[in-house]
Amino acid sequence: MKIKVTKLPKSEVEIEGELEAEIFESYWDKALKKVGETLKLDGFRKGKIPESVLLSNVPENHILEEMAEMALADYYPKIISGEIESEKIDPVRGREGSQRPSASNGIDAISRPEISILKLARKNPLGFKIKTAVMPEIKLPDYKKFAKEIISKITDTEKDITVSDEDLENTIMDIRKSRAPKVHMAEATPPQPLPEGEGQMPEPELPEFNDAFVQALGPFKDVEDFKAKLRENIKLEKENALKEKTRLKIVEKIIDESEMELPEILVEVELDKILYRMESDITQMGLKFEDYLKHLNKTVADLRKEFRGDAEKKAKLALILNEIAKIEKIIADPEQVAREIAAILEHYKEADPERARMHAENVLTNEKIFQFLENQ
Repeated sequence: MKIKVTKLPKSEVEIEGELEAEIFESYWDKALKKVGETLKLDGFRKGKIPESVLLSNVPENHILEEMAEMALADYYPKIISGEIESEKIDPVRGREGSQRPSASNGIDAISRPEISILKLARKNPLGFKIKTAVMPEIKLPDYKKFAKEIISKITDTEKDITVSDEDLENTIMDIRKSRAPKVHMAEATPPQPLPEGEGQMPEPELPEFNDAFVQALGPFKDVEDFKAKLRENIKLEKENALKEKTRLKIVEKIIDESEMELPEILVEVELDKILYRMESDITQMGLKFEDYLKHLNKTVADLRKEFRGDAEKKAKLALILNEIAKIEKIIADPEQVAREIAAILEHYKEADPERARMHAENVLTNEKIFQFLENQ
């Protein structure tokens, strides 16, 4: 079998070819057996219907379609792995010549294939056309230089993560307010009208800040112990805020200066994630997502359009981080991955172990990439 691979816009390829008649015909018995296993026919048990009876009750085209599905399921992995000789065509540069079977000539597919059958008949070649998105070519800028420049421009004021007494007192006041009894509107309306004739919401009575109060919040000995631990937490938050701000500047610069043809499928996947998280958050608040959309006077299509820019950024960032990891040979520590998987499966009992592994590897690898950039 020979195939022709044509590059399409948006990092997609079209694969066209024919599977030899003899190979295609070899799937007849397998397809017939599979059809017989699912067919219900009075007087016969499933899987025990004679071939002559099957052929008189099932259209030949249905069996041919099953043959095509089986054959392409077997040969598609060989096609994209480069095991089959191919002729590559670029719409701009034209024919690039025949490529002998080789892993280096493989197609780095990243989406489910869209398959069209062009020729389907007994004792004839199977003609097919397959379209799939592929990993795009990425031209990265000097990301190490960008990281170094951005980090060098962090001011002393930004680096100052000292926790002042004012920071501490403001945080304590926020905690006390969050624990104050809720005041209902009915209770808030004064019996006598004010000069403007409007009710005023009285300030809630704050709980006293003492040992009993902090002990109710968690494992704290007393007020002083609480203040010491709170000060450390505020400091940690400031450190994380500076780190996130710096990382954001680095990745935005790399994204802006990178060149790639972004596959549409990756943008759609990121949009799905954004909307899934939004729906989950709304549902946890006790609201129906449909009602929330009505309140906004928007449709799901409107939201997909609105968040498209964010989705494109996320998709580009994922590709860029993956490319940097390959170039710099950055991989997650296996022991850390194992611990992270265990933590995920402990917290989410129904989680799929394989998905948990992929998530853990992705998160930990990305963290190592950022640390690598920060150390420039």
